[in-house]
Amino acid sequence: MGYTFAVDVFAAVADPVRRRIVVLLGDGPLTAGALAAAFPDISRPAVSRHLRVLREAGLVAAETVGRERYYRADHGALREIDRWLATVRRQVWDQRLDALGTEVHRTRRDRPAEPRATDEEPPTHARSAG
Repeated sequence: MGYTFAVDVFAAVADPVRRRIVVLLGDGPLTAGALAAAFPDISRPAVSRHLRVLREAGLVAAETVGRERYYRADHGALREIDRWLATVRRQVWDQRLDALGTEVHRTRRDRPAEPRATDEEPPTHARSAG
């Protein structure tokens, strides 16, 4: 995934309505009217504008069947996002684990040596009868 694509995708899903649209479309294709019904507080033209942003970002595809236009989540784009996030997670964890390894090494190096335990039993003290 190129940097520009990542910026477009993340800018597109920065809006909570668009995130919800992607989730709804994850269950299967829907028309703009069906999507608009899921957002009673938003006008149909506003839902259409959200769909346009998602299409331009490559997250949603549209197909016309008869008089209806069906929108579906583009799973290829979603897989690209997932791969990108996995790469970032790996890099972050690699950096954290490297830092932890460095700290463990430094702590071991700076800590005074502790006496080693031996296989001998500690001396027992006789109890006085009393």
